[in-house]
Amino acid sequence: MSELTRPDKVHPGSRPAGQPWRLSPTVLGYLFVAPLLLWLAGAILYPLLSAVYLSVQDVKVIGTGGAFVGLDNYVAVLRASRFWEALWRSLGWVLFNAILQTILAFITALILKQNFRGRDVARSWVILPWIVPTVVVVVIWRWLLNASGGIINYVLLSLGLVDQAVGFFGSGGMAYTSVIAINSWRWFPFITVVLLAALLRIPQELYDAAAVDGASPGQQFVRITLPSLQPVLFVLGLVGTLLSFNVFDVIWLLTGGGPAGATTTLPVLIYETAFKQYRLSQAAAMSVIVGLILLLFAALFIRLMAPPVEEERL
Repeated sequence: MSELTRPDKVHPGSRPAGQPWRLSPTVLGYLFVAPLLLWLAGAILYPLLSAVYLSVQDVKVIGTGGAFVGLDNYVAVLRASRFWEALWRSLGWVLFNAILQTILAFITALILKQNFRGRDVARSWVILPWIVPTVVVVVIWRWLLNASGGIINYVLLSLGLVDQAVGFFGSGGMAYTSVIAINSWRWFPFITVVLLAALLRIPQELYDAAAVDGASPGQQFVRITLPSLQPVLFVLGLVGTLLSFNVFDVIWLLTGGGPAGATTTLPVLIYETAFKQYRLSQAAAMSVIVGLILLLFAALFIRLMAPPVEEERL
């Protein structure tokens, strides 16, 4: 028997006779993830590349052609004072929303963690403001804050807290504050549910042991609650900031970016530039710049704020 026909001398690329043909684990893994990669390419990569391509052209309206202009749109955007005003306004929007939502969510989650009658009903209904459609939220709050017949102005006047009806959307500062409050009211229930789920996972034995050692509730919160919530707060801080920065519907439906541009954040400015001023390519350039800003923020946030990964001990 020659070496080529001996059973123990099988060529690496061949398979024994009678054994069914099988794909290698590597090829099989690529086939399994291929549908997801195709979906990501179609839903994310293609629109992103289309926006970049559109930003280097001179297109005014959707469906029309435009000449290649290179980086002219980016230069025009970065030189525009409205862009920088909207950027600072967006940063303030994110900061104030984060502070207000976090405070409200923490207080609500700590209350819902306690044992009281009707707790299960309260836990179920707390999510209601978040699941209500945005249009309904806007209609309700515009009626509540109406200067001529809103219930909030009626209560303020009845209690003698104000001498005349407050125009919550009449001045720039008041409109900006009102929109932030409404958006925070809409989103804090979602953060509450996430924080409550994390709070319920903290073992009660830790608090009992701390109480026996004489730790006050404040010390227990700082030494036990906050460290235990660090991974959840990290995710909320990252995802919440990205979502908050891109909020458009609440602002546009409530104020349309007014009065006098006081509530015009970058998403609102991009919309106005594309569909009211008919400068589609400049709007695309703004979108690319905003995407780069958020990407840089995400990278720095993950690098600086990511909680340490604890290795599991065998």
